[in-house]
Amino acid sequence: MKNITFYSRFETDILAGCKTITLREASDAQFVAGDRIRVSRYEDDVFFCNIEVIAVTPVQFAELNQYHAVQENMMLDELKQVISEIYPGLNELFMIEFRLI
Repeated sequence: MKNITFYSRFETDILAGCKTITLREASDAQFVAGDRIRVSRYEDDVFFCNIEVIAVTPVQFAELNQYHAVQENMMLDELKQVISEIYPGLNELFMIEFRLI
């Protein structure tokens, strides 16, 4: 099973089904639809759930919109700020859509 990590601040939203996508750089988006992934916290690598990938789609930072924000359980300005902090200056992202299993 493949692995992915999320910052601990996103754990509750993922477990509640409120966060259903993640935006990643190319090197962290090597998944395909149907992949089942072990999820742990970035800070301490503690496992907290498994997810299944629905789709992986390229998206430009400038194309981020309200749809992406809702799926991330954030406001659009907040989403853009978080992405800018995690991936400063990166324009090409990949949206990984997932469901909790």
